[in-house]
Amino acid sequence: MKFGFMHVLAIMAAIGLGGFSFVTFSGNLLGLLLVVSLLVAVIPFMITFLLGQNKQREREEKFLEFIRDLVESVRSGTPVGKGIINLRTRNYGALSPHVEKLANQLSIGLTLTDSLHNFAKETNSKVISRAVGLISEAERAGGKIEVILESVANSVNQVEKLRKERMASVSNLVTQGYMIFFVFIIIMLVLEFKILPLVSDLQQSEGLSLKVSEMKSSDFSMPLFSMLLVQSFFAGLVIGKISEGSVWAGVRHSFILLTVTLLVTTGARVLFG
Repeated sequence: MKFGFMHVLAIMAAIGLGGFSFVTFSGNLLGLLLVVSLLVAVIPFMITFLLGQNKQREREEKFLEFIRDLVESVRSGTPVGKGIINLRTRNYGALSPHVEKLANQLSIGLTLTDSLHNFAKETNSKVISRAVGLISEAERAGGKIEVILESVANSVNQVEKLRKERMASVSNLVTQGYMIFFVFIIIMLVLEFKILPLVSDLQQSEGLSLKVSEMKSSDFSMPLFSMLLVQSFFAGLVIGKISEGSVWAGVRHSFILLTVTLLVTTGARVLFG
């Protein structure tokens, strides 16, 4: 993740808003404005992270197209290295800079194995790394490279197909995960603003040594808030793991749930606190 002007501007805006809130407001409204300040600072980083994930997904999808074109080139009798060089001018979206760099390395005399390893390292994709490893081994073994390339293309295609099928099949589970979490937030808010105030108003019952009247609903606010934050973070990671098979994919869901939690809880305290 590159730290750019947008991130600096967001942090400065968040500091300015936070400082203004401290000077001007107090109480629950101050808490809400501090949450908004935090989101102003974090959102650009999250956008950068999501764009990076989208580019990574595009690289893996375009890699399949690149391998298919390379198979056609090798079938016509062109060596693998020459075929890659011929393909460097084609548009492969987010993968194009990596393909061009791969072709340039081959042009200046770098071996195919070393160039492919650099290509896999820079793309930082398990799918591409696995495919590149197979291609390198086939090149060293001197077998029918076009057969290996076609097998790699089929393998990558199957991986992408399975990923899309899994996302489609668990879409209902993702929706249910969000609905369950929103119900959990509502229950926590009802508990904090409706039930606990009633408990704090109870008088000491006859025969009990515990003075229930000394219990304040505000004493439970922070534990409940902490519980919601923990639930938001880990629920998002679980949703990402179920839907896309990666904990990193769950960061997006965790961010959404944490944002909703912070805004809803602090906003509710402004209205009902």
